[in-house]
Amino acid sequence: MCLGFVVVAGVLVPIGLPLGWDEIVYASRFGPYGPAVPFSAPRTRGVPLLLVPVASWSDSVVLLRLWMGALAGGALYLGFRPWLGVLRRPAGVWVAAGLYGSLWFALFYANSAMPNHYTAMGAAAATGCSLRRDPGRGAYAGIVAGLAVVTLMRPNDGVAVALPLLVAPLVVPAWRGRSRPAAVVAGVGVGALPWVVEAWLRFGGVVRRLSEASDIQGGMRPVLSLKAHLTALDGPLLCRPCTGDTVASGVVEWWLLLPLLVVLGLWATRRAGCPRAPMWLAVAVAASASVPYLFLVPYAAPRFLLPGYALLVLPAAVGLLAVADRARGSRPVAVGLAAVLLGHAAVQITQVRTHVGVQERARGDWLRISAVLREEGVRPPCLIKGNSSAIPVAYTAGCASAGMDDPVPATAVILRRADPPRWAREWPGRPVPDTYNPGWSVAVRP
Repeated sequence: MCLGFVVVAGVLVPIGLPLGWDEIVYASRFGPYGPAVPFSAPRTRGVPLLLVPVASWSDSVVLLRLWMGALAGGALYLGFRPWLGVLRRPAGVWVAAGLYGSLWFALFYANSAMPNHYTAMGAAAATGCSLRRDPGRGAYAGIVAGLAVVTLMRPNDGVAVALPLLVAPLVVPAWRGRSRPAAVVAGVGVGALPWVVEAWLRFGGVVRRLSEASDIQGGMRPVLSLKAHLTALDGPLLCRPCTGDTVASGVVEWWLLLPLLVVLGLWATRRAGCPRAPMWLAVAVAASASVPYLFLVPYAAPRFLLPGYALLVLPAAVGLLAVADRARGSRPVAVGLAAVLLGHAAVQITQVRTHVGVQERARGDWLRISAVLREEGVRPPCLIKGNSSAIPVAYTAGCASAGMDDPVPATAVILRRADPPRWAREWPGRPVPDTYNPGWSVAVRP
């Protein structure tokens, strides 16, 4: 299953796909991918740590994606492996991994330098290890390692995943004791340590870093983002803002299919006389990991909900196996189940291919803008400002970047559907031809 995930992702998403904006930020921590671009307060050192074996010595995007693909497959195995000792039917674990791995955004990001897949797998592993009967040192080490990965990648997700794991022993007598909560706290502490140290060294403390991160992300506040996440089911990769965007009706099948299968899984667990607490804990962790994105973050991205999906597919897999058992004795049920699964696969594969095409063309714009800048005489050392995509364009051109309001003088300014700022109105301007996203122009200091 894990190898299949890696292979399918490698076939659908070209390993030569140029690095995306976030990937540039992470990879440029290393000399071969320099010059380094700004590393803002919301960023963490988790993804750069994953890149070390390749990015520390090679600038090959292909090699980097091959490494990340292999890492993603290993993470998928380690994330779901602990659940083999939890579910009554081990086949349910691999069905769960297959459901998770079938999602277009899981496939799209499999060979990407992004944190969300590893956050999801860390959450699944930590939850599974906490549910082991008579857990030993290995299970406790799994809890620590899983939560350390989650927190190292995204500290807010680490806290969200940890909360239900801390509360669960208070609710379920069989889980009571100090060892599980201690492992949870240790995992979050280990994962948060680099972030806390950097907060004091670079940002003046934890509170100031949190405040700056919140400002950059639009301010965390009570907000209903359900519609934005529904819209983002078929993209864009980052829906910010989502106003005016719509969602293809076929893609909504995941939000219809998943809760139905989860309910069936809970029902099947009860009917089989198996302990229901593990399934409910998976649902609770999924809810805790998803609620901040659904009700506190004013924008959406499909990858944000991967940790929640990674937990929900476990009871969903139990439900799917229950339907499959029923299908053995009923041809109409078997045909219906096959149609649903094939339809789901077709929708997800179509979405992967669509977004690969979009990203190939959109990231190609950075090359086209950089080519125009070179034609206008812009060469390193240089500094680029812009109202959109200044960081990836500057990186592609070998320049530094800065905000439009930064007092440092710019070599050139890139604009999309906007007039030059006051300080660049007299600079010679030139439109960028043949771009995927229309309306690009550059203005270069005389």
